[in-house]
Amino acid sequence: MTVQADLLKILACPKCKNSLELTEDKDGLSCSKCNVVYPIREEIPVMLVEESIPQEDWDNGVREARK
Repeated sequence: MTVQADLLKILACPKCKNSLELTEDKDGLSCSKCNVVYPIREEIPVMLVEESIPQEDWDNGVREARK
């Protein structure tokens, strides 16, 4: 199961408040303005700025935020 369409409509980037898009593999929510992805873990979007992953890293297979 992925993020439901109704939920996706109301979710916004916690940093810039831009709308989010589901990633191709449906395992993250992408903010085109901040150029980051918020991962979805165990069907729950992790909407914390410090857990976001740069889009370039996400595209290269990184799924955990760098500490």
